[in-house]
Amino acid sequence: MIAFEHSAPVSEHMSFQYIAIEGPIGAGKSSLAERLATRLDATTVLEDTENPFLADFYAGRPGAALQAQLFYLLNRHRQQLTLRQANLFAQTTIADYLFDRDKIFAYLNLDDNELFIYQRLFDLLAADVPAPDLVIYLQAPTEVLLRRLTDRARNADPPLLVPSAEYLRELNEAYQHFFFHYSATPLLVVETSQLDLQSSDEAVDDLIRQIRTLNRGTRYYVPRT
Repeated sequence: MIAFEHSAPVSEHMSFQYIAIEGPIGAGKSSLAERLATRLDATTVLEDTENPFLADFYAGRPGAALQAQLFYLLNRHRQQLTLRQANLFAQTTIADYLFDRDKIFAYLNLDDNELFIYQRLFDLLAADVPAPDLVIYLQAPTEVLLRRLTDRARNADPPLLVPSAEYLRELNEAYQHFFFHYSATPLLVVETSQLDLQSSDEAVDDLIRQIRTLNRGTRYYVPRT
């Protein structure tokens, strides 16, 4: 899904052309991507979260993990190729996922034989995918993520699938491990437990200031509450 947002043309001062927002399920990636894109006059790239194998995976059906993983991987690859061919990365673009994070889920969900198949395909597809100029990693404790997901599912129509608390904890820990060792691009780590990025203009303004002053390496940002 690619959405075009238009706002005040402030993006000319943004040194990062392609920004990827990451975090575990419930971190608020898509909401933040849309808000930042509006403020920065950028193109929004939202992952298609529809996956016909996801319900079977949560139910523990044998083989469903690999099916769900490959479905997501191929969808993301196709979307990234479309963006590259359309030259959208020549303008400010904000995505709600990092292609490389697919490996977080693969190493968590697949057995050794499945992982062997997956890794060979991932290595082949990843060569086509452009790297972002900046990654924003949204952090939150597992109990906060679970509360957000439960609230979101309660208000959704049709109902949303909510992973178990144990799976969410393992996923959150896997994300923390991945980004603790991440060095491929500049990284802004944002603690979101008390942060309202969905409706607070002040919080978004402060985050944009952090982005504008980041050059390289990793910065940890705990917003004022």
